[in-house]
Amino acid sequence: MFSQNGCDLPTYYEAIQVNVNESSYYTFASNSSIDTTVAMYKDYFNPFNTLKNLILTNDNSCHNDQFRLTVDLEINTEYILVVTTYRPNITGTFSIIVFGSNNVTLERLDTSSTVQSVYSSVLTADNQRYSRRCDKLNYYYETIQISVITDEFYMIASNSSVDTYGYIYEHSFDPFNPSVNLILEDDENCEQEQFGLTVNLQVNIKYILVVTTFSPDATNAFSIIVSGLTNANVERIIENHDKCVIGGSCNVQTKGIGITLDDILRYEINRNVILKNQPLLVKISVALTIIMFIMGLINSILSFLTFQNANSRKVGCGIYLLASSITTLMTISMFTINFWFVLLTQMNSSINLSVRRSGCIFIEPLLKLFLYFDTWLNACIAIERAIHVYQGVHFNKEKSKRLARRSIFILPFCISATIIHEPLHRNIFDFEVKDEEDETKIIEIHRWCVINYSRVVQYYNTTILFIHLIGPFIVNLFSALFIIFGTARQRSLAQTSRSYVAHIREQLREHKQLVISPAILLILSMPRLIISLLSGCVKISKNPWLYLCTYFISFAPSILVFIIFVVPSELYRKTLKESLTTWQRRIRH
Repeated sequence: MFSQNGCDLPTYYEAIQVNVNESSYYTFASNSSIDTTVAMYKDYFNPFNTLKNLILTNDNSCHNDQFRLTVDLEINTEYILVVTTYRPNITGTFSIIVFGSNNVTLERLDTSSTVQSVYSSVLTADNQRYSRRCDKLNYYYETIQISVITDEFYMIASNSSVDTYGYIYEHSFDPFNPSVNLILEDDENCEQEQFGLTVNLQVNIKYILVVTTFSPDATNAFSIIVSGLTNANVERIIENHDKCVIGGSCNVQTKGIGITLDDILRYEINRNVILKNQPLLVKISVALTIIMFIMGLINSILSFLTFQNANSRKVGCGIYLLASSITTLMTISMFTINFWFVLLTQMNSSINLSVRRSGCIFIEPLLKLFLYFDTWLNACIAIERAIHVYQGVHFNKEKSKRLARRSIFILPFCISATIIHEPLHRNIFDFEVKDEEDETKIIEIHRWCVINYSRVVQYYNTTILFIHLIGPFIVNLFSALFIIFGTARQRSLAQTSRSYVAHIREQLREHKQLVISPAILLILSMPRLIISLLSGCVKISKNPWLYLCTYFISFAPSILVFIIFVVPSELYRKTLKESLTTWQRRIRH
């Protein structure tokens, strides 16, 4: 059997090899009680690609629904005469009469090699849904993977009591962009509103058959028949695409790598609802933001009071710490601005689009600039301390201060150069929710800040992220080890009564904060590194508290400068007391 229309295999046929002894015109005619048709092929006949190698076809050239075919045949060439019926599922006897200038040899060919693979399933309300058409939602669908062992044409047909659609995709199927990778589609090529696809499938290529319905919200049982000269493996696959995108219908944005505050709060904030009636997670976020801002403000003020004192800026280290007290305030301020920008723009849909776009493009990059600037200032402090130990009494304080001022001036430009690509890849994504009954009626409009990097830019961005977060830690760690081992070596040369190992232990006890401090900063910064590398396909809504806490913890170093650098130092504590006393006197007078 084979198919005349690509639907299934209901039509019986017989393939007859034709050989001639002389090149000439020959006429083939049929004699039967049933309506017969004929087709002549050259070299070979593939029942699943009936147009390939076809020379001529004929149906009713003679009386009584019989065929008559006249064709030019050549010697030493293989021809295949295919005799079948006009209607499917018809059987009966027939005779072939050949007219020509010489004898013709007719030999029946074995056509029993057709293999069928049948897959049955049911479309239910539990199936995945997508927009088969941009203006229509809620089409249930099922994805079926088809793999073959030889490169051949295969016929894929459906059998169901509902009107079915079939789509063949190569490599992958994206329900949010169904035109990508589409090879072939069919709706009503077959009877009873069923689809029929004839397609050339190749070995080692993943093919996805998507079975859906003509009408939305339709469910029913269906069967898929895959027919070919060799066996085809047919199995259902389920892939969850919902997590990787935002939007819907035919207006969709694929999320890239990295999780932002906008991603965390996107589905937690209720639109056009006052803060009092927002979910608990949003209220807790507001409270944490206010607490962190107050702590950051206190941290920066105390640090500034400490290092604005000339006694604490006799070397470059004090200048770095003075700059750090300012950058930490800028960091925590931008962190607070970013949070309120996300919250207010999601709560209030009437905020101007230009305001949304400006905030989306500039706030996050500025936040990163101040954050990275602060981490590199900490690295500069560690480097200067190591140089001080190495040079000892030869350490030049004036040169140290000049270098600090130059570094503070140059660092922002260097950091900006590494993240200048960010504003170029940030934009506002508009998603309109339309009424299903009246497609011209827009129910609501969502506007989200999204980042979309190309693969090359993503690799670059990941590299820069590692440099800015891991680089300062490595500098801090090696500087601390250099200070400890360098000081121990110097003392072991001066105090030969004690071993070098004993001096190392002593230095570790004295300077343990030099190792502990960068380790704490790294641990607190790691959450930011992790969420920056997470795939956009992460289902944040399952654990919003986890991702929110991770995001807040990553900014903790910006409120700990005073605790890390001032509290452990007796000199800095004394300087702070002097500064506080001076300010008290000024206030009283």
